[in-house]
Amino acid sequence: MQPTIITAAPYGPEWLPGDVADLPLTWDEQVQAAVDCYNAGATMLHVHVRDPESGQGSTNFDQYNYLLARLREAVPKMILQVGGSISFAPHTDQAKAKWLDYDTRHMLTELNPKPDCVTVTTGTTLWDVTQAFISGDVDGTHLADPKVAAAWADMVVDSTSKFYLEHLKRLSANKIQPYFVPGHVHQLEIIERLLRAGVYKGPLNLALCGYGGGSMGRNPYDWMEMLRRAPHGANVTFWSSMRGNIAIQTMATILGAHVRVGIEDNIWDMNKKRWPTVKQVEWAVQQSEQFGRKVATADEARAMMKIGEWYDTVEETLFKVGLPPNRPEGYKGFVTYDTDGRLTKTLDAPTSSTSVL
Repeated sequence: MQPTIITAAPYGPEWLPGDVADLPLTWDEQVQAAVDCYNAGATMLHVHVRDPESGQGSTNFDQYNYLLARLREAVPKMILQVGGSISFAPHTDQAKAKWLDYDTRHMLTELNPKPDCVTVTTGTTLWDVTQAFISGDVDGTHLADPKVAAAWADMVVDSTSKFYLEHLKRLSANKIQPYFVPGHVHQLEIIERLLRAGVYKGPLNLALCGYGGGSMGRNPYDWMEMLRRAPHGANVTFWSSMRGNIAIQTMATILGAHVRVGIEDNIWDMNKKRWPTVKQVEWAVQQSEQFGRKVATADEARAMMKIGEWYDTVEETLFKVGLPPNRPEGYKGFVTYDTDGRLTKTLDAPTSSTSVL
């Protein structure tokens, strides 16, 4: 199997100060969290920004730029993947869990310094993470308040075509790669159609999201079907939540996918004790090695995800991500790439036209 890319999600935008012991609040703590995760074996960082003054998730893009600049200096090789929701956590009785408006989210495409990736949703859906919680998951946190939990239960990921078409156009113009996060197989179909239409031309990096409540749940058959349906040239990571994420990340390791750990997804270990992000990264490293998979270095992770690489045509994109070519109107049968009948060693771009067998 290919080496395992470990993503760390240490910023926990859903938590408030006091909920989690290792929640980074000050700028130095937010930077140190990245350094610690990188040193433990994580090569990708899922970035959210917290306002040190209020302790709340930040929507101030000057603060985003400030933290990104410090992260570039502290962990220059780490892949920086900015969360596309910006801030959605309800922190008062009156607040609702929602993603910010399209114009605000589009500003992520203009961050400076540029992140390597920004997460992109394709398709509006209910995203009720509380449905998959079991007894004790939110003990000792503000999410144990029924009013707060009810607000989270109504969270909707707002992502119509008006959003993702424009967002992908702006990301491409600014040379920031999208990191697609489909919550179920129909959103995966949307991504394929976007590639076939040439809306995005570049490597395909995917996070299959199973948080329940509108996104995929924890049925292993659903995960395996999503992985089967993902193009073979894509890099695939599994995302899930709470103690269920332990099983999901183990399955990802076994199936050859990549893993994500950290307090944004889960705060408990298998013994129902609090589990800091760095300890989760260490566990992911150990698990990968136990199953015979090398943990990717930062250089290997960048090469596997093709960070900074872009394609010129729809045809090149489809070929590189492992999708069949577009079917010209009127063709019958199976469309395939021309071949000399020999087993190819590398996936180079096709040099001849498609044919019908």
